[in-house]
Amino acid sequence: MTRQDPAIGAIETEVALLMRRGDAARRVTPVAAHRALDRAAYLLLRRLEQGGPQNVSALAAALHLDGSTVTRQVAALLREGLVSRERDPRDGRGAVIAMTPAGASRLSGVRAAREQLYERILTGWSAEERETLARYLHRLNHAMDEHTRAPGR
Repeated sequence: MTRQDPAIGAIETEVALLMRRGDAARRVTPVAAHRALDRAAYLLLRRLEQGGPQNVSALAAALHLDGSTVTRQVAALLREGLVSRERDPRDGRGAVIAMTPAGASRLSGVRAAREQLYERILTGWSAEERETLARYLHRLNHAMDEHTRAPGR
């Protein structure tokens, strides 16, 4: 395969390294909060924080996951008391998943630990560089989101 744009190869490598090093940086940091939630639980709780109580189908669609995968993740969070299953207020026959106060507290601790970690990692960056990185990461995530939602990808 001949690459037309060498930047694409560099981006592919840097994203792979970013994912690996992000996990490694959290593992080697001696802050227990980093290990208080795995990635799946963290993202599910963040989604509930942003969107409020939701049914499993809505969570699966938002996270681009199969419903059975989200059901297993929710079951684990239910066992830990981090989420609850409640009657859907719009349709009493269905159920929604809601974050509990314990879930909100755990999420808050993990997020604070992660923010402190990235603050240390980016200490030599200017405010403008941080804002630019945040903007480009948001743009990349949005493009990836659009790609996963496109029919016939």
